[in-house]
Amino acid sequence: MALLHNPLRNKGTGFTDAERAALGLRGLLPPAVLTQDQQVERTMGNLRQLTSALDKFVALNALHDRNEALFFRCVIDYPDEIMPLIYTPTVGLACQQYGQIFQRPRGMFVSARDRGRLAELFRNWPERKVGIIVVTDGERILGLGDLGANGMGIPVGKLSLYTACAGVRPELCLPVMLDVGTNNPALLADPLYIGIKQPRLRGAEYDALFDEFICAAQAAFPGVVVQFEDFANLNAFRLLEKYRDRVCCFNDDIQGTAAVALAGLYSAVRANRARLADQRLLFLGAGEAATGICDLVVAALAGEGLPEAEARRRCWLVDSKGLVVRSRTDLAEHKRRYAHEHAPVQDFRSAIEVLGPTAIIGVAAVGQAFNRQVLETMARVNARPIVFALSNPTSQAECTAEEAYRWTEGRALFACGSPFEPVTLGGQRFVPRQGNNSYIFPGVGLGLIAAQARRASDAMFLAAARALADQVTAKDLAQGSLYPALSRVREVSAHIAAAVVKVAVAEGVAGVKRRVRLLEFVRAQMYDPHYRSFV
Repeated sequence: MALLHNPLRNKGTGFTDAERAALGLRGLLPPAVLTQDQQVERTMGNLRQLTSALDKFVALNALHDRNEALFFRCVIDYPDEIMPLIYTPTVGLACQQYGQIFQRPRGMFVSARDRGRLAELFRNWPERKVGIIVVTDGERILGLGDLGANGMGIPVGKLSLYTACAGVRPELCLPVMLDVGTNNPALLADPLYIGIKQPRLRGAEYDALFDEFICAAQAAFPGVVVQFEDFANLNAFRLLEKYRDRVCCFNDDIQGTAAVALAGLYSAVRANRARLADQRLLFLGAGEAATGICDLVVAALAGEGLPEAEARRRCWLVDSKGLVVRSRTDLAEHKRRYAHEHAPVQDFRSAIEVLGPTAIIGVAAVGQAFNRQVLETMARVNARPIVFALSNPTSQAECTAEEAYRWTEGRALFACGSPFEPVTLGGQRFVPRQGNNSYIFPGVGLGLIAAQARRASDAMFLAAARALADQVTAKDLAQGSLYPALSRVREVSAHIAAAVVKVAVAEGVAGVKRRVRLLEFVRAQMYDPHYRSFV
C-alpha cells in the first residue's frame, strides 16, 4: 500500500501482473492492467469534461500527488493544453484561491516562526539529494501582488515545468514557500488562509531569516541551485546581488525574463532583416523584468562591439510617473542606469511619439495599456513594429494578439506573456507564441545541475537566449511565431542546457570537465516519464 501512496513510484492500474505478484499489490488494485497510454487517454478524457480552468488545475494537482509519471506524460504529450492549466494563466487564479482548493502539502513551508531551526526543517524533507529549489515569499505573485503563503502555487508550478520541459528529475525538485507574513488585508481576514497572519517582516529580521534559509539549504543539499521567484522589487535586486557570488542562484523574473525577451528580439530582427544594434526599445514598466531585459540587451550589444554607454541609450523606461529621465529625483537605484537626458514625458503614447521606438515591451502588468492609439502610433512610425505584451495572467496583458495584429494592419512582430489563439487577418494566419520564461529557466536549471555549477552567470543567460533564438525556424517566422512550438520545448531545453554547461566550463565554475558531445551529455540526464518495470 505504501507503494501506491508514493507518487514517484506509483503506476496505479499500470502495474503489470508480474509486478503485482512481486510487490504485494494483489487485491489492492482492480484486476485490469492498463497501459500508460490508456491511462493518459482516460485522464485527458476526464479532464476535458471539466468546464472551468480551476477545476482542471485541481484535477491535475491531484494526479500530480498520486502518480508523477502519468502527470508528466500528460504535460509532455499535450503541452499546449496542459501548460496553461498548471502554470500561467491558471496558476494565478489558483494562488488567489489556494486556501479553498488546498488538498495536500507539496514542498516545504518555511515560516518566520521557524527562525533558528531551519536546519531541522530541511532534515524533514524525505529526499536527501535535491538539485534545485524554487523559493518565493509571495509578495509579488505574477501581476496579482501580495498573496502571502498562497503563492506556493508558483514554486510548485515552476518545478513541474522544470521536469516537463527540461527533464529535471522530479525528486531533485523542492518548492519552498518562505512565509514572512502578508500585508494583504483580505488574506489576514480569511479564516481559510494557510499562512501566518502577521504583517510582513522587513529589514534585519527578514534578512536574518533569508540568510538562515540559504545557509540551511546549502548545508542540507550541498551545491543546490536556488531560483528566486516573485519577490517584490524591494527585495529582488538586493537579494540577487547579495547571494549571486556566494551560491548558485538566479532570479527568474530578472534574468529568465530577460533571456526569453532577448531571444524574441533576436527572432524579430531576423524577421525584419535588421540588426539588434539598430533597435530602440521602450518599456512599459521599470521593475525587475524591464531592467533585467535592458541589462541583458546591453550585454548582447556590448558583445557585438557597441560601447556600453551607447548600448544603454537603446533602452528607455516608462514607469507610473512617466518617462524615466535623469532630471527625476524619485528614481530607485535600479532605474537610474537607464535614466537618460531628456525632457519629461508624462504618458506612454507620448513617449512613442517623441522617441520613435522600434519595439515596445510591456512588463508592468497594466491590462490593455497597449490600446488602439498606442498600436496605431507604433504602426505609423515603423514598417514592422515589434510589440511584446509580456505581462500575465491574461487579465494583465497589455493587449491581445488580435488587437496587436488588427491595429497594426497585420505588420506587428508580436509576442505575448499569456496564451492567445491564432489570428486570421487579410487572408494570413498568424500564430502568436508566448515569450514565456518556460522556454528558458528549465533548460538553464538543467544545465546548472548537469554542470554542477557553483555560480549562475549573466553569460549563461545570454547563451540561453541565443540558443533559444537559434531554434526558431524560417517556417515559424513566416507565420509570425517568434518562438518555437511548445511541442519542441524539451529539445529546445536540451540545447539551452548544453549552452549553459559550455559557459560554466569556460568560466571555471563547473564541477564537471569539458565535454565533447554536450548535447548527448545533457540528454542522458533528462527524466523520461514512461513507466519502467519494477521486476
